[in-house]
Amino acid sequence: MRFAEPNFLWGLFTLPLFALLFVYAYHRRKKLAARFVSLSMLSKLSTSVSPWRRLTKVLLLLLAIAFLFVALARPQWGRKMEHVERRGQDLVLLQDVSLSMLAEDVKPNRLVRSRHEISAFLESLTGDRVGLVAFSGEAQVMVPLTLDYGTVQMVLRELTPGWLMPGTNLESAIRKGMTLFKNSGGVSQHSVMILMSDGEELEAAAVNAAKEAAELGIKIYTIGIGSREGVPIPLKDKNGGSVYKKDMQGNIVTTRLEEGTLQEIANVTGALYFYASPGEFQLQKVLTEISTLEKKDQSSDRMENYQDRYQIFLGLAALLFLIEAVISERGRRRKQLNGRFS
Repeated sequence: MRFAEPNFLWGLFTLPLFALLFVYAYHRRKKLAARFVSLSMLSKLSTSVSPWRRLTKVLLLLLAIAFLFVALARPQWGRKMEHVERRGQDLVLLQDVSLSMLAEDVKPNRLVRSRHEISAFLESLTGDRVGLVAFSGEAQVMVPLTLDYGTVQMVLRELTPGWLMPGTNLESAIRKGMTLFKNSGGVSQHSVMILMSDGEELEAAAVNAAKEAAELGIKIYTIGIGSREGVPIPLKDKNGGSVYKKDMQGNIVTTRLEEGTLQEIANVTGALYFYASPGEFQLQKVLTEISTLEKKDQSSDRMENYQDRYQIFLGLAALLFLIEAVISERGRRRKQLNGRFS
């Protein structure tokens, strides 16, 4: 079993808070009742309430809430093979995960904003195979070309800086993307890369790699992320506090968008460069440009899809809410009390 939206599982940690709220509500109701009824009368009335029934109702509510969080996380198990006829491009996303992508000139930071925009971009695609390459000082294929956008989004959410060699190696990213195309049916005029980075690379090798890609018919659209002014790079210290990255002399290191290389990469491949300002990202404009390219008819792909099972947990939550609603807090002693006061 896997979860398509695992972040909702964090909601399970709020269950103790709900339990405390129920306890607080119980004691508050008891105090309010004591204002209007004498203590002797209150003790007699309370005997008609079954503590076990009240506890059962609370447990049912907590379990129902737990099932709701699990349903929101979209549990999936079981696979279904499907033949999919598709018509579209092959797209490889090259995502910069260097430390400079932690800069907060684009809120909440460059990398998180980029991930959010890619997620929305994927939801707009139909029929295009998508691959994902993460890079900093080196590049790594994260997802080969696939029609399973859900898998791409799941891997995308886990991308964080620090696990690859430090630096920004645009050449390595482009060459890894070319290899991905070659290993997934070959390169064609329908092959497109989308490179998202702040462009801080000191080497000129990236442009040479882009020229080789252009000779194969690959277009590389580039998106420059970040402000053109220098900003510090926030990091976490040993205690979880916030500090800024410093050089060997103790000076705060700043990062700014370097557009020159990104513009040249796009130009030599016949594509376009887009500047992602702090207020506006540009992936939807890239999608508009890509949609004007000729799409190729592809042979049917055999795709394996995980089956959503959230309906089971959603139904269980609804059933538990219903059971809780029909259970009364009053026990069998209620009739005896009625007899005493009649």
